[in-house]
Amino acid sequence: MSGSHYFTSDPDAVSERREITVTLPDISLELTTDAGVFSRGKLDPGTRVLLEHAPPPRVRGPILDLGCGYGPIALTWASRRKRSAVWGVDVNSRALDLLTLNAQNLKLGNVQAALPDDVPQDLVFGSIYSNPPIRVGKAVMHEMMHRWLGRLAPEGSAFLVVQRNLGADSFMKWLNDQGYPTTRFTSVNGFRILEAHPRPDGAGSDTGRGTS
Repeated sequence: MSGSHYFTSDPDAVSERREITVTLPDISLELTTDAGVFSRGKLDPGTRVLLEHAPPPRVRGPILDLGCGYGPIALTWASRRKRSAVWGVDVNSRALDLLTLNAQNLKLGNVQAALPDDVPQDLVFGSIYSNPPIRVGKAVMHEMMHRWLGRLAPEGSAFLVVQRNLGADSFMKWLNDQGYPTTRFTSVNGFRILEAHPRPDGAGSDTGRGTS
């Protein structure tokens, strides 16, 4: 059943679309989900922590939802910041189709769904919000961070939610060791929200390879 994992490019799970409601303190979204995408039945607890406790963007600029799935992060920020371009990036083609459908249904014209290699090479993001796929393994995760933290504006921030029991603290240490200034923004219900910044010298930029 490996082909049905949400982090594969073309899930083989039989399509079974359903509607869910994402209710946050400031917004409620009716979203379509499907088999073969992350947390299709309800909003993932880590994603909820991120959406309810991460701060607004520190600087202006496009917003990136890295590993967007069916789009709860991208669509929430597109609703909160209707004048900002919001990109949802994922390797899962079914997830990208759902993000596009949900954006259309919500009449959010500021959302763009894209595969990692389809993001313009010169696009710089003001903010990244992500519930990263820790379970894909350290090698893939590290490659993702090198690639996408290098796409942040110099004063930009990436807000990453990671479960404490899945190595949030060691992940933060790795980011700092790699030269990405990273702090724990807050801890809620066993999840850490980490705030990471690009390397001061820009050495982390690697836009030519990696995955979402």
